Amino acid sequence: MAFLLTPPSLERLPKIALDAADFITLNSPLEFRQTLLKAIAQAEQRIYIAALYLENDEAGQEVLAALYQAKTARPQLDIRILVDWHRAQRGRIGEASQSCNARWYQAQRQLHNVDLPIYGIPVQTRELFGVLHLKGFVVDNSVLYSGASLNNVYLHKQERYRLDRYHLIHNARLAESMASFIARYFCNDPAVFRLDQPVPTTRSIRHEIRQFRNRLCRAKYTLPGIHASQDELSIMPLAGLGKNNPLNHLIIQLLSKTRQKLIICTPYFNFPLAITRAINHALRNGVEIEIIIGDKTANDFYIPESEPFKLIGVLPYLYEMNLRRFIKKHQKQITQGQLHIRLWQQQEHTYHLKGIWSDDQYILLTGNNLNPRAFRLDLENALLIHDPKAELKEQSQQEQQRICQDTRLIEHYRELESPRHYPVKIRKLLTRLSRVRIDRMLNLML
Repeated sequence: MAFLLTPPSLERLPKIALDAADFITLNSPLEFRQTLLKAIAQAEQRIYIAALYLENDEAGQEVLAALYQAKTARPQLDIRILVDWHRAQRGRIGEASQSCNARWYQAQRQLHNVDLPIYGIPVQTRELFGVLHLKGFVVDNSVLYSGASLNNVYLHKQERYRLDRYHLIHNARLAESMASFIARYFCNDPAVFRLDQPVPTTRSIRHEIRQFRNRLCRAKYTLPGIHASQDELSIMPLAGLGKNNPLNHLIIQLLSKTRQKLIICTPYFNFPLAITRAINHALRNGVEIEIIIGDKTANDFYIPESEPFKLIGVLPYLYEMNLRRFIKKHQKQITQGQLHIRLWQQQEHTYHLKGIWSDDQYILLTGNNLNPRAFRLDLENALLIHDPKAELKEQSQQEQQRICQDTRLIEHYRELESPRHYPVKIRKLLTRLSRVRIDRMLNLML
């Protein structure tokens, strides 16, 4: 069941005052990893981590070891780690469940003589229908925010990386708001269990999970202290789960109220209908729009022809087909220079960027992929920044330039590969899917 909690208009949203000097854009996944490890090592009060997963690989092991080391050195540290319940109890795609992260968490607990809770958050009774997609690490009075999870590719521990956005925000009230949200809605709920200890089966707690999801549909951040005025640089956290949630409404408002320039980043070109309509409306009103997407070969589901074929490998081709149709429909606006489509590609690295810039006045930091799954199934959050005096404009432009340096501008839909030229296995699968309309279902679910 989804609960409609429509937020106020952008102008009336309660916000936390922010000093421009306390908002720092990090330039790379490597800098993000180094900043996270440094913050953990220096933490004195609390470390709250929310991520889709903390992986049992070199990068994940480095992070978990740093957390255990910090807790051992300073037992008073309040450390809480939140990961998705389902994702932690299965192997990566193609791997056996025996190699799951939960078993690693339990083994690590046996090796250390300190209590470091790792909570599994069951947003839905099955992973396909909803996961924990909250983002943000609270360390003392700072927030490290990114759409990245914690493993080798997101943290650029080895050769390959998955590019995201990374920001460090020093703000005690924001940190308190995000930490309180975690403590209030997750750590003591009957449906939430620690994964570093023996856990019940999902089947045995289905009733509790459904009740938990209903509570999460009503969950919202509280903002301590006096709200910022409309002419101050400010920031606000929002959460959303289910259809018509407050975060969805905020995103549509942000798109609809843009008057001059709109920049959208998403790794998967698969917008919900509401976003597509808002983009079309903005184009009719003369708004200049730039959409930055990963090339299909930069998609984390892409499988080269040289590797064994898996069903999941069809997704990048479905996204490219969506994009090709969109460009063909809006060819006039592209030719006129009103609509810009950029494809990101950089060797064998992958692209995971998401977010929105609106009129040099609003910045949306989020893990929300701006797709139907994010708008209906997963628990999402975001940080909305209001910058009425353009104090962060130069920093934003530098971030945009770094993103765009590895993109190419698409000026015609024929520049994208035609489905007729896709690999034979992909063509055959797409034909079978379209005959039974499963391709539409995949677009809604993934």
